[in-house]
Amino acid sequence: MSRIAKYPVALPAGTEATISADAITVKGPLGSLTQALKGEVEVKLDSGNITFAAKDSSRHAKAMSGTVRALVANMVHGVSKGFERKLSLVGVGYRAQAQGDALNLSLGFSHPVVHKMPKGIKAETPTQTDIVIKGIDRQQVGQVAAEVRAYRPPEPYKGKGVRYADEVVVIKETKKK
Repeated sequence: MSRIAKYPVALPAGTEATISADAITVKGPLGSLTQALKGEVEVKLDSGNITFAAKDSSRHAKAMSGTVRALVANMVHGVSKGFERKLSLVGVGYRAQAQGDALNLSLGFSHPVVHKMPKGIKAETPTQTDIVIKGIDRQQVGQVAAEVRAYRPPEPYKGKGVRYADEVVVIKETKKK
């Protein structure tokens, strides 16, 4: 049973929500996001708060009410403040450079890796070894960060690779004779 659905989502100043029969749209200063709604969840908008309730008492409907509430809360946060994910490059010669809608990576391969950013996602490189991925859709920001990390995940012996800024890589001890 979802207990998170009991808490309403407050709309900050400058954001507005529109609820139709099969979708909810949230507009804010950074953009607009739309989420499809299932028939199991009842969504209401009243005085700047969005409330969620399961239409019946089935286990699935209760679970979906919490899921939809979390998705809508992320939409509201995204269009008002945005999301960002920080990556860092660890290794000799590992560099990143943002050029327009592409991210150029030198990760020790014989060729440079060029990652094209999807629409709505921006990449910044404050330094050559730091990458900041920004956008309004939390799922898309996390997916792009995971794709960039997958080019060279951190290895356990020296710790070289692309890692999240808050990631801790446990270094293994090398094999002794």
